[in-house]
Amino acid sequence: KLVMDENGNVKNEYKIDDGTVSIGDYDLVPILDTFIDEHPDFSYRGAKGTIALTGYDGILGYRTDICYKTRENLQPDQQKFLDDNPDFDQAAWEKDREDAKKVAEAMMADGWDFASHTWGHMNVGERDLAAIQSDTVKWQENVEPLIGKTNIIIFAFGADIGSWEGYGSDNEKFTYLKSQGFDIYCNVDSTKYWVQFGSNYMRQGRRNLDGYRMYYSPELVTDLFDVSAVWDSSRPTPVPQM
Repeated sequence: KLVMDENGNVKNEYKIDDGTVSIGDYDLVPILDTFIDEHPDFSYRGAKGTIALTGYDGILGYRTDICYKTRENLQPDQQKFLDDNPDFDQAAWEKDREDAKKVAEAMMADGWDFASHTWGHMNVGERDLAAIQSDTVKWQENVEPLIGKTNIIIFAFGADIGSWEGYGSDNEKFTYLKSQGFDIYCNVDSTKYWVQFGSNYMRQGRRNLDGYRMYYSPELVTDLFDVSAVWDSSRPTPVPQM
């Protein structure tokens, strides 16, 4: 999880199998923070990135979702965590929420932004309006109090709520999400980039620069880097199909 070190910097807490705990740059956020500290010209006005959060299991490595308090609608891994950690009571849940909020505030003060990835990692293209409304309420109740409001939604599964022609007032999903404060909508696309400006929204594609893309479609990122030069040969292959 992400934690604050003794200097007030956001770092990773890494637990080793023998129980040892180490604090350091073990994932994206602190790695990029340290790099920009050393190379400030890399970042325009100190900007870092936008982290798209779900909420169904918590945020930033903390067990912040309401299910850990109510013990209702638990997934098997969540039940296992509670079984393995019987001391994780309501007070521990409240502390996780407090700690996650402090980390989020520190990140935002240091140039990071947050977006919704839907509370439940929902495919908004396949689900109906009622499901999207229910999911959004869970996001507002479980995530928004910890990170503040965001006007960005980055759809899970690369899904979208409309065709390439754009969103209009006849699109009930867009109308609802817009009413909830979302102005920027992003999906996942294989093209280099595209941006669409409507009268009251911005929409853009993203490319997923991950191991799946690099393994199965390296030709789609050749304008950015040579996959053979960055691929870790110790990575297990083949990469599992989605």
